[in-house]
Amino acid sequence: MTQATPSTARTAGKVLVDQLLVHGADTAYCVPGESYLEVLDALHDVSDRFTLINARHEAGAANMAEAYGKLTGRPGIAMVTRGPGACHACIGVHIAQQDSTPMILLIGQVGRDMLDREAFQEVDYRQMFGGLAKWVAQIDSPERVPEYMARAFRVATSGRPGPVVLALPEDMLTTEVTVADARPYAPTQAQITPDQIASLTDMLAQAERPMLLLGGSGWTDAAADAIQRFAEANRLPVTTSFRRQDAIDNRSESYVGEFGTATAAALHKRMAEADMVVVLGARLGEMTTKGYTNLTPPETRQRLIHVHPDADEIGRVYGPELGLCAEMEGVATALAGMDLARQNRWGDWCATLRGEYMADTVRPADGGWALDMGQALCDIRDEISADTIITLDAGNHTGWAQRFLRFGRPGREIGSTCGSMGYSVPAAVAASLLHRDRLVLSMVGDGGFMMSGQELTVAAQYGATPIVLLFNNGMYGTIRMHQERDHPLRVSGTELKTHDFVRMAEGYGCHAERVTRTEDFAAALDRARASGKPAVLELVTDPEQITSRTTISKLRAAAGVKA
Repeated sequence: MTQATPSTARTAGKVLVDQLLVHGADTAYCVPGESYLEVLDALHDVSDRFTLINARHEAGAANMAEAYGKLTGRPGIAMVTRGPGACHACIGVHIAQQDSTPMILLIGQVGRDMLDREAFQEVDYRQMFGGLAKWVAQIDSPERVPEYMARAFRVATSGRPGPVVLALPEDMLTTEVTVADARPYAPTQAQITPDQIASLTDMLAQAERPMLLLGGSGWTDAAADAIQRFAEANRLPVTTSFRRQDAIDNRSESYVGEFGTATAAALHKRMAEADMVVVLGARLGEMTTKGYTNLTPPETRQRLIHVHPDADEIGRVYGPELGLCAEMEGVATALAGMDLARQNRWGDWCATLRGEYMADTVRPADGGWALDMGQALCDIRDEISADTIITLDAGNHTGWAQRFLRFGRPGREIGSTCGSMGYSVPAAVAASLLHRDRLVLSMVGDGGFMMSGQELTVAAQYGATPIVLLFNNGMYGTIRMHQERDHPLRVSGTELKTHDFVRMAEGYGCHAERVTRTEDFAAALDRARASGKPAVLELVTDPEQITSRTTISKLRAAAGVKA
């Protein structure tokens, strides 16, 4: 767009919308509110260049924006009204913070003349989001809208990406000002130097049993390809942090598994045996480190190299022998093609770990389950296209996808690492809106679906076609698992009354089927894809099969209790 000069008179709401266009934004997800009516009106004038998606709940809008940020690397934009709207949207901000996702949440605010009186729906957003977002501010001066918006885009994308929250007083937005647009933002990233690469590779070359651990949010398709070439050239085993399996093609002979909720016991054992761990992009949080036990802080037994885009993250929990601040694409590109002349020594180690991964992910033997989702996903994993987008909710049901599906670019694994229920469906809607030509599969439990399943009406309204695989075992499965482990036979608060999910989905405008047998799954998925609609496949699973690795009876037996 042509940037406005200081002589152009516009309302601050119009200025804000013009800044969105200046900085390359093309989509926002919202629940409308009168507190930012001026922004909505200004968006009407640019509907040929900017898509506004109205969600059914502010949490859905925020989760859609967060998923957009994951998929594009650009800030996802969410717009909500003051008070209750902002409270509902909090979860998306929390996800973006823990997942290092660029995001901007714009919140309508009471008029400036009403502040600090506890006016209708008034909240101090600096306090509310202060410990939750990367930056929180309120734009009280309409002349400073370009300044604040430019900073918001830079902060959200620079260093470790994250969420920014801006409050917009209603009367500020209606004020006319003459102000110039900001120039388009550019993120600030630390770049790896040749000397740093030499230090990393020299130290790595000394290892006998090395392991690469990839994670974080900086893995572009080019970066994923480059690090895979480096790993394969040197026969290095590569793991990923929780829900970052798409950072390398899982079909590569170098890929050996994920550290998360579905990790094989053999991989935990191999981490203990490794003499060097090279961490690229991951924060080394609780899930990835198995509660900070796989790697013991503050100094790990293994020699540790930690490369992360945020200098403050290096040494935050673990003191590395070598810590480097750099963005991932530059690091991966610099490493690609390097031959450390150790592939013969590392080859057997890598092949052993790869063999264990492959053995752990073969189609499960018949365990007597009418619908075994391990078998069902194995039956279709080589048939779905390489660019399929998988969105994951919170819950034990995701263990089947994380264990048995193969991820890798151009396909994506989009899941909250903060364990937020209700994420997968809105994330899948956003993914399908963004990539209408690609298969998008949402994995969600019956509990999670009841939190955000209504967002499928957004897909129906805007012509998107995600397919929701709804795992229905009649309970909050993860919490039931913990109950049976710690308090066997004492079920409390985790049972869910059966819902008619097929009728619900049909009411949302979706194709819907109930699947109760393994052999029926693949054909049902084909029909869902052929329907041309958003779809829900209700997968009725046995509650006894509590995870992909154990049963309720085994948990009780381990606790010394007979059923």
